[in-house]
Amino acid sequence: PLPRPPEEGMSQAVNSNDDYCSFTLPSDLSQGGLPSEADICKDLESPNAATKRSALKAAIMAMLGGEALPRVLMQVIRFCINTPDHQLKKLMMLYWEVVPKYQPSPSASSSSRSAKKPALLPEMILVCNALMNDLNHPNEYVRGSMLRFLCKIKDEEILGPLMASVKQCLEHRHSYVRKNAALCVFHCFRLFGTKLIPDGAELMERFILAETDMCARRNAFLMLFNSAEDIAIEFISQNVDDIMKFGEGFALLVLELTRNVCRRDPSSKSRFVRVLFQMLSSSSASVSYEAAWTLVSLSSSPTAVRAAAQTYSNLLTTQADNNVKLIILERLEDLKKKHSKVLQEVLMDVLRAISSPNPDICSKVLDISLSLVTSRNVEEVVTALKRELLKSRDSDMDKNAPYRAMLVAALHSCSSRFPEVAEGVVSTLMDEVGGEGGLKVVVFVRAIVEQYPDLRSGVLSTLLSSLSDVAKPDVMAVTMWILGEYCVDDEAAREAFDAITQQLGEPSFVVKEEAKEEKKDEEPTVTTKNVVLADGTYATQTVYSEPPQASAEASSSPLRGMVVSGDVFLCGVCASTLTKLCLRLGRPKACVVRCVRLLCGFAGVAEAGVGGSQKTAKVDSHDRIGLCARMLLDDRTSEMLRETWTDKGKVTFSQLLREMREKAALASKEGEEGIVSQADDLIHIRQLKGGPAAGAAGDIDLDDGSDLLRATGREGDGSDYAEGLRHTYQLTGFSDSVYSEASLIVNDYDIKLELLMINRTPDALSINVELSTIGDLKIVERPQARVVGPLDQAVIKASIKVSSTETGRIFGTIVYENTSNGKKGYINLNDLHLDIMDYIKPATCTDEVFRSFWAEFEWENKVAVSTSILDLHQFLDHIVAKTNMNCLTPVQRSGKSNFLAANLYARSVFGEDALVNVSVEKKSDAGGKLTGYIRIRSKTQGIALSLGDRINMVQRKIEDEEGKEGKEEKVEPVANGGKQ
Repeated sequence: PLPRPPEEGMSQAVNSNDDYCSFTLPSDLSQGGLPSEADICKDLESPNAATKRSALKAAIMAMLGGEALPRVLMQVIRFCINTPDHQLKKLMMLYWEVVPKYQPSPSASSSSRSAKKPALLPEMILVCNALMNDLNHPNEYVRGSMLRFLCKIKDEEILGPLMASVKQCLEHRHSYVRKNAALCVFHCFRLFGTKLIPDGAELMERFILAETDMCARRNAFLMLFNSAEDIAIEFISQNVDDIMKFGEGFALLVLELTRNVCRRDPSSKSRFVRVLFQMLSSSSASVSYEAAWTLVSLSSSPTAVRAAAQTYSNLLTTQADNNVKLIILERLEDLKKKHSKVLQEVLMDVLRAISSPNPDICSKVLDISLSLVTSRNVEEVVTALKRELLKSRDSDMDKNAPYRAMLVAALHSCSSRFPEVAEGVVSTLMDEVGGEGGLKVVVFVRAIVEQYPDLRSGVLSTLLSSLSDVAKPDVMAVTMWILGEYCVDDEAAREAFDAITQQLGEPSFVVKEEAKEEKKDEEPTVTTKNVVLADGTYATQTVYSEPPQASAEASSSPLRGMVVSGDVFLCGVCASTLTKLCLRLGRPKACVVRCVRLLCGFAGVAEAGVGGSQKTAKVDSHDRIGLCARMLLDDRTSEMLRETWTDKGKVTFSQLLREMREKAALASKEGEEGIVSQADDLIHIRQLKGGPAAGAAGDIDLDDGSDLLRATGREGDGSDYAEGLRHTYQLTGFSDSVYSEASLIVNDYDIKLELLMINRTPDALSINVELSTIGDLKIVERPQARVVGPLDQAVIKASIKVSSTETGRIFGTIVYENTSNGKKGYINLNDLHLDIMDYIKPATCTDEVFRSFWAEFEWENKVAVSTSILDLHQFLDHIVAKTNMNCLTPVQRSGKSNFLAANLYARSVFGEDALVNVSVEKKSDAGGKLTGYIRIRSKTQGIALSLGDRINMVQRKIEDEEGKEGKEEKVEPVANGGKQ
């Protein structure tokens, strides 16, 4: 807030802390209360430097709280101004910054006060003399510190007498003094122009030509850059070849000058092109990055874009910081939208960054690379991806499983778009069927077999030879389906039938009860006996022996082991596959007999009820096995269903692939046709900004407004005011001595808390707010004490750090003291509950990733459905909207159904995943009410509990009750809350 003018009748000077407060002091100084003005004056007279430092710190803290302390100023001048202690000198600089410097204005009308400028305090003459002595001090540290301090002073009466000494410091032998003197001259020239330094530009021109220190030259160029742009440009043109020798800070200033000049006068671009190309090869990563961005912003020529892209790719492979890599990848993605052909030339350099251990970087690199693949470079890209896939086999990195899944998906995309590389990709991926990412590989193989009939024979033979390597039931089920659908000719069908039956072995597949009882009897035995040790002493020896493991099923194939273990779903798939193969072979008697025997074994597994996790698939698989047996044994059934079983599966799968491609093409098209700008965006008319040839700015992309919005994370969002009102809470009652409201501004990891304090008494109050937190919250900046005038108000700020998505609470107390009579009191504040919705953002993931997360996460919260909403889809939309989740399940809204199941997914700003499964049923006998459960799973307990509370609170609300919901979420005020 801006500093308020002094109240009428005030008898002491008012400090301007809001203008000069630019530092922090330890908060433990105010513990137990600050000393009085008399005690501070007494301690300042002490000969002990430590006592003086403590007293001066207390004086600074009191002034920051709003007290003037007029007697302390003369004590500091008398006893501290000539001290040799450097720490005390530094504290005095902080004291000069906050001390009142002007005499109080007499009581008069507001117009007379505004017309007459207040006079400087007489004591400031002594202070200026002391400052001048420090500027002429023989110690370069004292001189440099004083020059840095003068950069914070904004009073012309104080800076004017010191200008001669500041100019002399420009010629000092030490570079520390010279660089701070240049910065001080720039500060004074920026505030008062030629009034204080008439020859400021010429002075800096002479200084920069003779200066050899990098920091001093940079500070001098900073002044020329802001105050004498023509001299700065002339200096650059005369020292083009030496720019890279002047340091990183100087180069960044040159880049900023380039952008400013070209924004006003685009015809000046040619004067800076040579400098920009030199900076692209700078050893400093920040300089080369900024140079590449500036070059692309100024010119869209292929040469400039090619040079910038090469610079980005070099930085991508040389920088170790993951954040830097992500920023560079975003720049490359922006370049790709307009200059994809140029970026294709550096595709392989960008693809080298795929070896990063961070999965987010790998995913972004693959997204950019796959969009740049053409028929000319697809061979190189596929070779690189194959090499990475082979390297990942022997790697033990944490990212190995998701990394291999990304590589398989990338190879799948390349082979789908370019059939000429499909054969080589399939041969490489077939070795991964039995590995960790086998499901993705076999799904990819299924699509390849359908899309490219020429590759079917080789792929099918490889699948048959890899049956013994498949270790997971879901991979085996897809493999069985492929063999049953695409082994069309007699030879292939015969080979597949023989291989599958050989892997299954002879029925039965149910473990006998006698074997189970024998296994129970064969328990480990423990034998204890006494032995004599080498030294003649006795000891007890315990021998733990286990019976030999039965190898009846150990030597069997993986397929038989899965069936014996009770996988009912796999039994149904195997039955369907064998039936299709028998039908294609013409139902020979030997095959039918062998197949029926296996079907009986599968039925026995389904009847035995093993595999408790697949109870729902038991009935379906049992019916499917019975239908397969009827088709093999009944000619009429076989004739009716033969075409459906042998041909319709491939047709349906082909339609599914076509629909998936159409959806992907539609999604990419929608992404390209995104909203470029909103209707109420600020319009930048560059022609009205002045400057020669301003109308020629056709290819400059330097927009300060959009850059600022992008930096604050609010691009395209104009609801700041409404968002602020939603996070405003009442903390005290209307009849309390101090009325308080809190405004929470959430910015990912940080919370900015603004407390509005309104003094409702006729006396001035010294107000201090004490805050505490519950949960993963940490108060970084505590509220400062403030003196609030009668019936006046003030805003007190605090900063809070958030470390996890967990419902936190902020509570505290207002402690106030009447400055006239010293009476104290306190008010307990209402608690502030942080909304979990501020940290959860909708996200997306594949079904495989969702299932793996669901099996991995250990915290689950089960919420029963209790709502007045009667429509299934309306309830799902309501939950999705109120929880910031993304629905991963495609919901068919056409048709009538009494059951709905959907998976929701979101991710917090801290990288925590939230999984939600909604299973709802519409009862026909209870007035159409909805029943069911909402299950929440996460890796941490906090997000599961907080999200469950949120769902419990919002699931009962319907659309016309949204106004009531906002009222119920508000914290109810408590009048006279705990006042004493």
